[in-house]
Amino acid sequence: MNSMTIQQLSARSIKKPELRELCTQVLERTKNPHDIYEITATLESIGWNDKMARDRFGHKDLFSLAEELWDFIKNELHIVPMVKTEKMSTLKYFLESMRSFLRGTIFALPMAVSVISMLTLRFSLWSYENLTVSLATSISIGTILSFVVVGGFTQALARRGFMYLGQNLGYMARKTAFYFVRLGFYCAIAVTIGFYVFNWLFKIFPWSMASIIILYYFFLTVIWLSVTIMYMLRKEIVFTGLITAGIGLVFVLFILLKIDIIISQLIALSIVSVAGFFISRYYFYQTEKMMEKGIAPSLPRRSLMLYSTMPYFKYGFFYFLFLNLDRIIAWSTNETYMPYIIWFRGEYELGLDFALLVLILPMGFVEVIVNEIMIKILVDQKNFSMNEIPTMNNIYKKFHRKWTIFVSLFGILNGIILFLFIRYIDYHNIIHLEILGNRVTLVVLILAILSYSIISLGLLNCLILFSFSQPQMAGHSIMVATAVNAILGFVLSRWVDYYWAVIGLVIGSIVFAVLSFKRVSEVFSNLDYYLYNAQ
Repeated sequence: MNSMTIQQLSARSIKKPELRELCTQVLERTKNPHDIYEITATLESIGWNDKMARDRFGHKDLFSLAEELWDFIKNELHIVPMVKTEKMSTLKYFLESMRSFLRGTIFALPMAVSVISMLTLRFSLWSYENLTVSLATSISIGTILSFVVVGGFTQALARRGFMYLGQNLGYMARKTAFYFVRLGFYCAIAVTIGFYVFNWLFKIFPWSMASIIILYYFFLTVIWLSVTIMYMLRKEIVFTGLITAGIGLVFVLFILLKIDIIISQLIALSIVSVAGFFISRYYFYQTEKMMEKGIAPSLPRRSLMLYSTMPYFKYGFFYFLFLNLDRIIAWSTNETYMPYIIWFRGEYELGLDFALLVLILPMGFVEVIVNEIMIKILVDQKNFSMNEIPTMNNIYKKFHRKWTIFVSLFGILNGIILFLFIRYIDYHNIIHLEILGNRVTLVVLILAILSYSIISLGLLNCLILFSFSQPQMAGHSIMVATAVNAILGFVLSRWVDYYWAVIGLVIGSIVFAVLSFKRVSEVFSNLDYYLYNAQ
């Protein structure tokens, strides 16, 4: 499909080595530029501006520099015979798939470590089995607030960072990543101040609870920002080790030294948050050193960078809001005893916490599937001619449907196995918690397992959309799903019973999966257009 390439960079046309390198970088970003405006936009996207064009090459602005590059490309670009690309060997394909699967599951390891810690030690880095309801409410609000507030920043940070790392621009990736980290940090401070002012004006919570909310919220926000950088640099196992070390520190402080659990967790959280920041910074500098040295351009204009990452920000915000919305609705339902606007319901939370485990294995398969699709597309776009585009589109639509059915069937099997496992540990009283014997916990567990299994389908579709640079499509799907979750959950929790809020999560998950599936089908129906658009 990409039948045009550069035979060579002529020293007669472009004499400056740095300008030849810049031309190569432009053509790596956009294979077949249509005009100088596209080249100008590409230059700006990789960090160039008018001042740099003047200082480096003596041009008055980027348009002038793009015009020189355009003249060269028109003279040197020519059609070459289409070469069939060999398919990946079976061994290489297997190893690549295993790498992708482990990457997906490792990302969910911190969640698994936290659940295992709760089952064995009765506490984790930010939870404890025997907390009072007021303390459990405070910690839960702080945790949810951290996810919702920082979710948009982590998505924008990761996607922009992945883009620069993919271009071997370590300097740009580091500058961009820590720019969003600073924005997230400033936002965390602003939310902290706003929460205190709001609570001072309206007396929503007593100050003892408000202080716990903010402390847990702030430290967890810093931790989520750090883990995003480690994920971007493929260092997920390091963060898992950091969480494990934090739990070990809580064990030493709480069990061995007999320090209060809240103080022990806050000490551990502060150390993990600071350590996570410096470790992620260290790994970024190491990654940057390993990359090729070239130009170190300035960041694009902040307004442009914020505008281009806004769809990712919206997706991240609404995704984490979607995952936590049913909790907020259920806990805010005013029934027999509601001392505050939100009151922790342990039997509801218990069902959700165990159901989250159902996401671990599907996350690995989702990573494998998306990786396979993109590798296959990179091969097929060179092996299919322009006349064969409709055939290629149909192949990938069938391919997508096949994997959707596979993930659905695997999700059903995975959910059944998880339920049987929970039934086993509950029956043998391994964890000393009433799970299946409590009607609310049982209903929430079953429906949440169903919901999270369906969400894995939506995540598969959204990762495909991200791979084609279509975050607005993914964002629209999760926004509609969030609205459905909110409306149904609110109505049912008020008209029937508080735990019926989980039905909003179920229907919202179905909406998320269906809408995102339709969006991916739209992409595969016009694959040539979206491949070009993603260049």
